Amino acid sequence: MNKQEAKNLIQKTFSSNFDANNYQSFIANLFKKYTAIDQIISGQYIKEAFKQFIVKYKRVGKFEDGENNVIDILEVYLKKTSTLEQARTAQRNFVAEYLKSRNKEAALVAFISPDSKEWRLSLVKLEHSLVVVNDKLKTKEEITPAKRWSFLVGESEGSHTAQSRFIDLLITDEDPNLKELEQAFDIETVTKEFFDKYTELFFQLKEHLDDLLKKDEIIKKDFEEKEISTVDFAKKTLGQIVFLV
Repeated sequence: MNKQEAKNLIQKTFSSNFDANNYQSFIANLFKKYTAIDQIISGQYIKEAFKQFIVKYKRVGKFEDGENNVIDILEVYLKKTSTLEQARTAQRNFVAEYLKSRNKEAALVAFISPDSKEWRLSLVKLEHSLVVVNDKLKTKEEITPAKRWSFLVGESEGSHTAQSRFIDLLITDEDPNLKELEQAFDIETVTKEFFDKYTELFFQLKEHLDDLLKKDEIIKKDFEEKEISTVDFAKKTLGQIVFLV
């Protein structure tokens, strides 16, 4: 898959209402060697603790990376009364229980709420840490924070963040490992990259403006009469560009 094909796939998948075919096409290109599964679980097979939030869920497939981490791929269909935001803890706990019961390390999950133009793509990972209990080491299972490992996508959200995080994983011939997936979902990295690039563009624009004012007396006079500095002009211009994007 080339870069333009990857961009088109990401936009098609994440810039619209949830579509199972688009999602599964994205999965097939992300995990080149995954095992496709078509298994729907509903009704009595959903635990009582989660029935008030979840209508059904579907196992789309599973993938094992080069480090033997098994990742299940799911679609979880929420009840109308359970919005993406209101039940995030319950959603995360549901996946945690799913991973524990099946001895899996992580799950890539699409959470779909009915009548909503947005849906959430989450990476939920079951982590194990050692704790001391009565002078004995025991394994404690923990779930990574949902906020750090989720993207809200859909018609009104766009696909800019998803595009920046997944495009490299799509265009390579190699399958990603779990660590690389975590990095793709790491919002802190996304934020740092954005501000680093924003800062670089700011200084470039300011330097160009300073050079322009030195060369053009008419523009310089206009800036002075309107009491506009190159710093303020660069900030306002970049702010408008970010808003439009």
